Amino acid sequence: MERLFRWTFRIVTGSLILFGLSLALVFWLASRSLPDYDATETVAGLTAPVEIVRNTHNVPHIFGETDADVFFGLGYAHAQDRLWQMTLMRRTAQGRLSELFGSRTARTDELLRRLGLYKAATASVEAQDPETMAMLRAYSAGVNARIAVVNREASGRGAPEFFLFSPQIAPWQPADSIAVVKLMALQLSGHVTEEVRRARASLVLPAERLRDLHPDLPGAGTVELAGDLFPGLEPRQYAAAETPFLWPVPDGDLAGASNAFAVAPDRAAARSALLANDPHLGLQAPALWYLARMELASGGVIGATVPGLPTILVGRSERLAWGLTSSYLDDQDVLIEQLNPENPTQYRTPDGWADFETERSILTIKDAEPVTLTLRRSVNGPVLTGSQFDLGAVTPDGHVAALSWTGLSTEDTSLRAGLDLMRAQTLDDGLAATEHFIAPAQNLMLTDGTRIAMALMGRQPDRDPGHQSEGRIPAPGWIPENRWRGLKPASANPVWADPDSGILGNTNNKTVNTPFPDHLSHYWGDSQRVQRMERLMQDRQVHTRQSLVDAQLDIISTAARSLLPLIGRDLWFTGEAAPAGTPERRREVALELLAAWNGEMSEHLPEPLIYAAWMRALQQRLIRDDLGPLAAEYPRMEPLFIERVYRNIDGAQAWCDIIQSSAVESCTDVARLALDDALQFLEDRYGGRVEAWRWGDAHEAMQDHPVLGEQPGLSFIVNIRQSTSGGDHTLNRGRTGGEMPNPFANVHAGSYRGVYDFSDPESSLFIISTGQSGHPLSRHYDDLGELWRRGEYIPMTLDPQLARAGAVGVTRLLPEAD
Repeated sequence: MERLFRWTFRIVTGSLILFGLSLALVFWLASRSLPDYDATETVAGLTAPVEIVRNTHNVPHIFGETDADVFFGLGYAHAQDRLWQMTLMRRTAQGRLSELFGSRTARTDELLRRLGLYKAATASVEAQDPETMAMLRAYSAGVNARIAVVNREASGRGAPEFFLFSPQIAPWQPADSIAVVKLMALQLSGHVTEEVRRARASLVLPAERLRDLHPDLPGAGTVELAGDLFPGLEPRQYAAAETPFLWPVPDGDLAGASNAFAVAPDRAAARSALLANDPHLGLQAPALWYLARMELASGGVIGATVPGLPTILVGRSERLAWGLTSSYLDDQDVLIEQLNPENPTQYRTPDGWADFETERSILTIKDAEPVTLTLRRSVNGPVLTGSQFDLGAVTPDGHVAALSWTGLSTEDTSLRAGLDLMRAQTLDDGLAATEHFIAPAQNLMLTDGTRIAMALMGRQPDRDPGHQSEGRIPAPGWIPENRWRGLKPASANPVWADPDSGILGNTNNKTVNTPFPDHLSHYWGDSQRVQRMERLMQDRQVHTRQSLVDAQLDIISTAARSLLPLIGRDLWFTGEAAPAGTPERRREVALELLAAWNGEMSEHLPEPLIYAAWMRALQQRLIRDDLGPLAAEYPRMEPLFIERVYRNIDGAQAWCDIIQSSAVESCTDVARLALDDALQFLEDRYGGRVEAWRWGDAHEAMQDHPVLGEQPGLSFIVNIRQSTSGGDHTLNRGRTGGEMPNPFANVHAGSYRGVYDFSDPESSLFIISTGQSGHPLSRHYDDLGELWRRGEYIPMTLDPQLARAGAVGVTRLLPEAD
């Protein structure tokens, strides 16, 4: 027995030692890729020395003798901190993820190959003007210089992920940066999803009920603050495929959002203009944004970049500040192509049958046989499969779906707009920069300290007034009126400048009230936040930097304030008090809490959780019997739909009656049943004490590593989870995922916030939702995340002396000797 004990002890001890040594080796290898920010490197591609001065938050301040050298420095800094993120975005755009991840990303790669995103980016290189091309080449050289240093000094392959996947890194090319822009355009475009969802609903609903679920937004646009096309197509029990790994296409409700406010000098306390902006994107770790400052010949510029792109996308220069919001311009149309029954390689056109353009593409898949794809294209755009965007549910037999989309332009000059904005000296210069922007369509908010303006930037499709569906649902591609006639000139985009009210704002709300085809969109991203924005902006005669910060961080839900009295009007304070411990008593407690609640979506309160769960359960009870399995495509509460039902607009109260039952249910009945559903769900999840529930326990910000976040043992290290306030319809927006098992998780939020004050530009404020580094072992991986969660900001300076005085590391790049 003693001998057995000794050997058991030795084996266990040896195993623990080996395990410890293995962990130490893994940690050492991973730590090798942590960059040394206080180093001097000799690199190829520079004309003169470059300094990358980093402050305590790891924000690089880049100084060089020429603009090209400065762009080189930005590329080097991006590759120091986000090399894996950059290469992953490039592989996504190229449709080459499966070379690393195997069959789980094959459908993702297939979509990108069929769209031809990278091919369009490569073709667009020829469309760049000389200055933009010089910027792209210099930036690419900086990225490649960092890769060369990593290889030369064996610096841990540049990022720890490269130890788990192929360490081979192809040189960065100008086309790669253009492809990143196009990938972002795909991630910010939701009209295809909306078209298909609306079309599927139209197959099971009468027209008046379809208008309830997909209403046109009421009222005029706010900027200045003061069919049946395929008869015989039957509803299908279409089983949508599970979303593939690293799928770049968002749910239509998560296709981009943002807030931007601009205040003219006569409405500002310090008599100089103010601008605030918080673009909303899907949360991830690290965040998409990366803070940086560059010293160009035209002056300093500072703000948020995206790794892979050589421009400050949102921020300020010495003379101009700018912000972006998703415009929701309808720049996508699905056209259904009829196949020739005698020859399926042909499709119907107004002039007879025509051959598809075809191309073979070999998809290389790790640990599996390669797959050969036959890519087809009609005059209307690339042909997609039925499993992509759920198109199979609305495509008749003998037909295929093609996509018309501005993001597929082969003459994409969008990056020139970024360069021109950074160099702009006046507000008019900034507006002129929008001429070259193609996609993704955005609202650009501008101020030069004395004037304010907002402009739509991005090319509009030129649609025929006779378009059969007006782009609301897929339409026959052989009908001439359904085809695009090209793109409208940039001069057709609306501009709002120097309003009499002195304030401009956008929350992705409806901006124009013009008829089709000058409508911009039938589908907008917000109908609720704009109401709170108008209230906050107009309730004060003058604004300060702090009042704009308060607006960015505002967590009052106008939707909750308007819907709860409407839905609960016959439930509050009715009948006798119920005995303790009964479902009736639990309902009374919840209703008493909601009756005294002001709509504040605070992470510390139970009321936001009760409200959100009630509205979710209510909508499902209203639509489930009418839509069947399609109800799952509406996972988040639609306030306009609920309001139409409970105000009985155009007979919308019909949704309350359950089709399958013989009784006629009232809307009050459904509201009570839904509340009981919600409270039971919450009790099962969070316990029986209603007063102890917390919104923040359900509304965690899910900032997960897109590749390693699901790996046991690594998720704890790489994922960033934080309790957050706000909700789907607050200005401090935390869009919920809607999917079980965590339907209220915060998955889409303002991952960058900036506030720019021209009365004291150096007091401008910035923050991103994680940290600057993409390395999980770096202290800068999540150091800004807690500040972001608490609604705090950091300053960033354009003063070179201040930047150098506060430096915690300086990377010096020296040109190679001739």
